[in-house]
Amino acid sequence: MGERKYTFDELVRVMERLRRECPWDREQTHESLKKYLIEEAYEVLDAIDEKDDEKLREELGDLLLQVVFHSQIAKERNAFRIEDVIDGLVKKLIERHPHVFGNEKPENVLKNWEKKKMEKRESIFEGIPKHLPALMRSQKLQDRASQVGFDFRSVDEVFGKIEEELGELKQAMRSGNKEELKHEIGDILTAVVELARFLGVDAEEALQEANERFIRRFSYVEKRAKEEGRKLEEMSLEEMDRLWEEAKRSETKESGKGS
Repeated sequence: MGERKYTFDELVRVMERLRRECPWDREQTHESLKKYLIEEAYEVLDAIDEKDDEKLREELGDLLLQVVFHSQIAKERNAFRIEDVIDGLVKKLIERHPHVFGNEKPENVLKNWEKKKMEKRESIFEGIPKHLPALMRSQKLQDRASQVGFDFRSVDEVFGKIEEELGELKQAMRSGNKEELKHEIGDILTAVVELARFLGVDAEEALQEANERFIRRFSYVEKRAKEEGRKLEEMSLEEMDRLWEEAKRSETKESGKGS
């Protein structure tokens, strides 16, 4: 016989005991746990990107712990229980899949679901979390606005908007006003996200991939500098640029495509 595995009910009971007997767990609140919920979600994303099944299993467990933890705190406040969370989720899944649990045709489901959501909202932006990463939230806001016709008509118009915002940023730079600079940079970022949306590109993913490219290429610069017996602080910008271009060429050879 294999090793006995714990059940979901046992997880809930362990959490109940921790809230009674562990000083740290007992003092936690919904607010104090917010940062852990975000961290665990991002660690799940890292495991997916790394294609590491063992790490994914572990990180999903950590994320599940946050759900159970919050539910236990809510139970102690007589707000709701984990059973209510599960009940609401199952009802939502059944309601959102009438082509599986009812007689609706699959091709009509998405259109009808979006229509129902629009009818329920007091604002078109309702339901978009304010704590989403800024680029992701910006793209979702713009998606919603486009659903009611507030949208650019062509990619040329989007480029025109970017150029307009760049002009306003240059004016703000001449004024030297920090708040105005922040405002205009925000407008440029919004316009670039709009371009990404218009072209069917996920802005958040695009920037994350760009971040990884930057880390990878600069790590190559660090490695090559060490091989040459140099410290980065002692190198000129031109010398570092040379190694940066080496890194790009090396990637191109490995992938068979440009940057």
